[in-house]
Amino acid sequence: MFKPTVFLVDDDAAVRDALSLLLSLKGLRAQVFASAEDFLGTYDPAQRGCLLTDLRMPGMSGLELNQELQRRGVTLPVVLLTAHGDVATARAALKSGAFDFLEKPVNDELLMDVLTHAVERDAQIHRAAQQRSATLEKTSRLTQREREVLMLLSRGLQNREIAAELQISPRTVEDYKARMMEKLACRTIAAAVRIGLSLDMDEEAPTEPAPAE
Repeated sequence: MFKPTVFLVDDDAAVRDALSLLLSLKGLRAQVFASAEDFLGTYDPAQRGCLLTDLRMPGMSGLELNQELQRRGVTLPVVLLTAHGDVATARAALKSGAFDFLEKPVNDELLMDVLTHAVERDAQIHRAAQQRSATLEKTSRLTQREREVLMLLSRGLQNREIAAELQISPRTVEDYKARMMEKLACRTIAAAVRIGLSLDMDEEAPTEPAPAE
């Protein structure tokens, strides 16, 4: 388990020293890098936290670093710092998916507030991804017919309506539903429906009969 870390990228050694000291005094773990390339060369996507990076640097810029992380599917929240802030640059940063955009010199209290929220956001994203993974693992155990029953339940259909849609008996629907609930480890229909909705299973269920299972 990695401790949440603020990854600080800035080509100015004095800025790196000052910010890393501030983060340490505020109880946040920091790792510093002199360039975007150095950060990309060592970062492990399993690490939690946020990225605080200068906008203008030799080589890859902060915006380009943010775009590269997105290309790699990394969800680490990115906070951009610049001494040359303007509305156009801020818009470009936020449109590129940055978590926030701050101008140097930045107020310590404001910076800590933004970084704290960025770390919290990363934790939320990570928890949601874990829940999604757990849900997908559970639903992978379902047969095709059980998935169809879940899909139709999540659309609000009752047993007789599901039976008519799938051309099977209401009793058979109950059998599929019972097996589906067991595999999903759901104690209530509402819990199963939430799983169905979370998977966006809103497409039309096939109407042709499926082989008996």
